[in-house]
Amino acid sequence: MGIETKQLNRAPKLRFTGFSGDWDQDKLGKVFDFSSGGTPSKADARYWNGDIPWVTAATMRGHYYNDSEHKVTNIAIGNGTRLVPKGTILVLVRGSMLFRELPVGIVLKDMAFNQDIKALKPKSDTSSVFILYWFIYKKSYILSLVSGTGIGAGKLDTEDLKNLDLFIPSAKEQQKIAGFLESVDDWLDNLCRQKNAMETYRRGMMQKLLTQQVRFKDDSGKSFPEWEERELNDVGETYNGLTGKTGEDFGEGDPFITYKQIFDDIEINKVRFQKVKISSGEKQNKAQYGDIFFTTSSETPNEVGYSSVLLEKDATPYLNSFSFAFRPNSLNELTPSFAKYLFRGDAFRKDIVKLAQGSTRYNISKIGFMKINILLPAKEEQQKIADFLTSLDKGIESKQQQITKVEEWKKGLMQKMFV
Repeated sequence: MGIETKQLNRAPKLRFTGFSGDWDQDKLGKVFDFSSGGTPSKADARYWNGDIPWVTAATMRGHYYNDSEHKVTNIAIGNGTRLVPKGTILVLVRGSMLFRELPVGIVLKDMAFNQDIKALKPKSDTSSVFILYWFIYKKSYILSLVSGTGIGAGKLDTEDLKNLDLFIPSAKEQQKIAGFLESVDDWLDNLCRQKNAMETYRRGMMQKLLTQQVRFKDDSGKSFPEWEERELNDVGETYNGLTGKTGEDFGEGDPFITYKQIFDDIEINKVRFQKVKISSGEKQNKAQYGDIFFTTSSETPNEVGYSSVLLEKDATPYLNSFSFAFRPNSLNELTPSFAKYLFRGDAFRKDIVKLAQGSTRYNISKIGFMKINILLPAKEEQQKIADFLTSLDKGIESKQQQITKVEEWKKGLMQKMFV
């Protein structure tokens, strides 16, 4: 692509061939006109449900905006909100998400926006796309300027933004850099679409396999036996996590499985074990290969009772206090590799959600849990189902690794392509 490396006083380490010399230094507020948005009166129906997209923090997804679920009318422009033209940069300057993210993007057509957002319109031939990538490059520093405490707090001072030092090359070099980074993002978008398609296929096949819409044949081409309906009481037993522990007990000692490990993944990753002190002679339950763990409570009924399976044969960790474990009577009757999909399947999840009780926090009863009925195929069919779904998971994981590598490569390039 014709990139050469050369370190100049006010120039990036990495340049496209044909460009040299220092970049111009200025302030962001000298290069862009800043303007504020607003919210028209909700009481006046004349302002709403029109044809003009109206952007809020919640609708600033991605980096290019051509629509919004909120719409205003022409009458609203100048009566509570403002219209900005195509190519304008929008930056969120108020909202709690600023403690972790920096929503920034370019409008692709005339759009309105609310009071939590600042609009930056270039005064000259400055490329909005180049500045968008500059914002991404400066994200960590800009977020360090965010002030405020408490729920809903988070503010970027407009003067702080205007006073940011901006090193900027010629219009041609801006376009070259912006075009290259856009092509990298197109590559990333394509990889993400491939991953999303794989995940959609995996979800669909998992549903069909666990509801017998799709069945495998045995190695001789014959049908497997009918699935057997069993109550969990007859399949295994439960045990509790850690008891009698205080905050001082955690941080060193023996490994234990955290609540988040169970919630995040269908399979326990021993790399993520935390540590807890267990005294000599202390009676605590230890997990073993094939145990299935369930989160006991959650803030929403749809997130209660998430499961994960221990597939590490050499690991015997303890279990956190906010979860419980289910140990099958026989790993031939309920194989661990099949269990990790069974208990995350839609049918079982629906049964779990029905057990959720509470108002501000939802819990499940182990007594009710053990009365749930499950359908179990023969061991050989369980293994075929598990092997097929595991192969899909590996493909998705491989695609994610590709995405991560490209993201890291892009981040490294940007560190060298900007000043």
